[in-house]
Amino acid sequence: MAINFLTKIFGSRNDRLLKKYRHTVGKINAMEADLEKLSDADLRAKTEAFKDRLAKGETLDALLPEAFAVVREGSKRVMKMRPFDVQLLGGMSLHNGKISEMGTGEGKTLTATLPVYLNALTGKGVHVVTVNDYLANRDAQWMGKLYNFLGLSVGINLPNMPREEKQAAYRSDITYGTNNEYGFDYLRDNMVYEAADRVQRGLNYAIVDEVDSILIDEARTPLIISGQAEDQTDLYVAINRIVPQLAQQEGEADPHTGEGITKVGDFTLDEKTRQVFLTERGHENAERILFEMGLIVEGASLYDPANITLMHHLYAALRANHLYLRDQHYVVQAGEVVIVDEFTGRLMSGRRWSEGLHQAVEAKEGVAIQPENQTMASITFQNYFRLYGKLAGMTGTADTEAYEFQEIYGLETVVMPPNRPSRRNDQLDRVYKTTKEKYDAAIADIRECFDRGQPVLVGTTSIENSELIAELLDKEKLPHQVLNAKQHAREADIVAQAGRPKMITIATNMAGRGTDIVLGGNISKIIEAIETDASLDAAQKQQQLDTVNAQWAKDHEQVTALGGLRIIATERHESRRIDNQLRGRSGRQGDPGSSRFYLSLDDALMRIFAGERVKAIMDKLKMPEGEAIEAGMVTRSIESAQRKVEARNFDMRKQLLEYDDVANDQRKVIYQQRNEILDATDLSAQIQSLREGCFEDVVRQYVPAESVEEQWDLPALERVLSDEWQMTLPLQHQVNAASAITDHDILDTVRSHANTVFDEKVALVGNENFTQFERMVLLQSIDSNWRDHLS
Repeated sequence: MAINFLTKIFGSRNDRLLKKYRHTVGKINAMEADLEKLSDADLRAKTEAFKDRLAKGETLDALLPEAFAVVREGSKRVMKMRPFDVQLLGGMSLHNGKISEMGTGEGKTLTATLPVYLNALTGKGVHVVTVNDYLANRDAQWMGKLYNFLGLSVGINLPNMPREEKQAAYRSDITYGTNNEYGFDYLRDNMVYEAADRVQRGLNYAIVDEVDSILIDEARTPLIISGQAEDQTDLYVAINRIVPQLAQQEGEADPHTGEGITKVGDFTLDEKTRQVFLTERGHENAERILFEMGLIVEGASLYDPANITLMHHLYAALRANHLYLRDQHYVVQAGEVVIVDEFTGRLMSGRRWSEGLHQAVEAKEGVAIQPENQTMASITFQNYFRLYGKLAGMTGTADTEAYEFQEIYGLETVVMPPNRPSRRNDQLDRVYKTTKEKYDAAIADIRECFDRGQPVLVGTTSIENSELIAELLDKEKLPHQVLNAKQHAREADIVAQAGRPKMITIATNMAGRGTDIVLGGNISKIIEAIETDASLDAAQKQQQLDTVNAQWAKDHEQVTALGGLRIIATERHESRRIDNQLRGRSGRQGDPGSSRFYLSLDDALMRIFAGERVKAIMDKLKMPEGEAIEAGMVTRSIESAQRKVEARNFDMRKQLLEYDDVANDQRKVIYQQRNEILDATDLSAQIQSLREGCFEDVVRQYVPAESVEEQWDLPALERVLSDEWQMTLPLQHQVNAASAITDHDILDTVRSHANTVFDEKVALVGNENFTQFERMVLLQSIDSNWRDHLS
């Protein structure tokens, strides 16, 4: 109560930040008239002037109003776009290392140019992080015109680029690329054997576009570089044959009475955590079958140390067969199992599940089994992005995850006001008893929209669902386009036209994210094609442009009058944020729009978390077939279920991070050691320290510290030095000839002789060549032990 009272008087933290930023916006706007009078050359000269002022000690914060005003003016001239005041607010929050929540269509790409330009003036590099290569390429070329106009260089960091091109991209003032590529480059840089082969420079400042997708949705999947380990292909095939012989147990036993099991079986499934557990009967049956197959000896247990690997394989096979579904969690393409990103619906080519799960799925599908890999380098996105000196992010939906951004990354979320108020009508969910009733209702809604000419975007949570809806639309003879992980290359073009009259677009989750849906369709490519057509003269070009613009204006007016883009979803996602992203595709920049979720009690989220409660309501109301519940209470019940899943997923990500934090401390030490070795011009001090430590260990095995002559085994020490180190030392003769000698004297003799032999070897090849040899040996030794540690 007291907090609410104080908030009303002083405003929320978000309100206070926006008030402070608006004061600066006033300063930026006041400079606009003077900057408009400058020539292009004078405007460009501002960049060098800013760099000089920084060199003399002025801060980026002090430069911000003038620098933002220069970018705005440059954007007006080059991009023909003037950043709104709201975009200036967003740019300030990004410069301050915060997450800027801006709605779909509010112009996040242009907003980013403001802090990117300002921070690039330091010359330390700025990384703009996107969710896919298409967006990295598009934004670098699109916004690159503005940066180049203002005198800054822009690079694109793409997969499989030659090393020299990557180095050039990172040397640029501003670099565009994907989160995966930045992370893998960091790992690869810490595996090189020549300092000149590294591609990245310091990690100074990063702006992460679609920050929720990268820092939350992908945070459970670490980046791993691996090499082949021991081949166990035959074992995966053999274990996969056991799975059909084991039955699933149904019902859940009460922990006190043991009652509640409706069908006794060999294993239980936990769909929430995607885990499998063998029952006591399951252990006995599995051991019997493994013995019959000759994989374990009679009387052996799965828990015997020698059989732990078999247990690992059996669990992987059960999970692969019962919890990972084709066309939902993965697809089979060209004889390979390719993972589907559950949040975006995109294919994750090159990614593989770890712990033998991917091989188990390959065995299940009967495709070629790729050998298991040994981890050579690994890092989570959480720990990679925390390496940056300053980190910021943009998204349309961050507020639901604000706690996680603050807790894990120390990033505050600032919610930006829309440039124009939203006119989208988010209707209550409709919940049906069966999947068939749900789809019948959704198809009827789509039919009504099509008949009146209103464009529809149908959102699904899996490829399987998108293909099912496509089949239903085919039966109804409704023309449509499908956008799922199998259509990755065309997704931006398909989404761009989803706002045309009578257009029906089916999309898995947020495929096509980053591309605005313009009511009436996006005609920018058509206009560009006309303007660059060398066969047309100026008059012909103008005539065609007038025709295209007139048709677009007519289509835009028609779609706006019909209520804008209609969003129809056939399932709730685990995360409210993903649902909000789907809704956010409609109603951009104050456009009209509407959204509706069609659900059934058979949906995964409903079945696992909310089904019983809603079913009880339906039964009580005696609802006939085809009738739906549409009530705020049901929607709240579903959102409560989503909050439970979100909380569980947050705990899992936090647990992964806590585990990786331990590895991260070790990783930092190892990578620091590697970099010191790579950058050193002389390694003799390190090598001498290692050599003397090594020979002390050898000597002390036969001549203990603080011991007397009677305790020494000099003949054995002489043999070891001769056999393993090719050093001939008459130690026994030395002792016999001396009147008094200590264990330290023996150690000094061995060390001195080792140093002499070493110096002779260096003299044969020269200092420079030997230093290079030492560097290789040290790095190989570190890498080999680090790989063993990771495995």
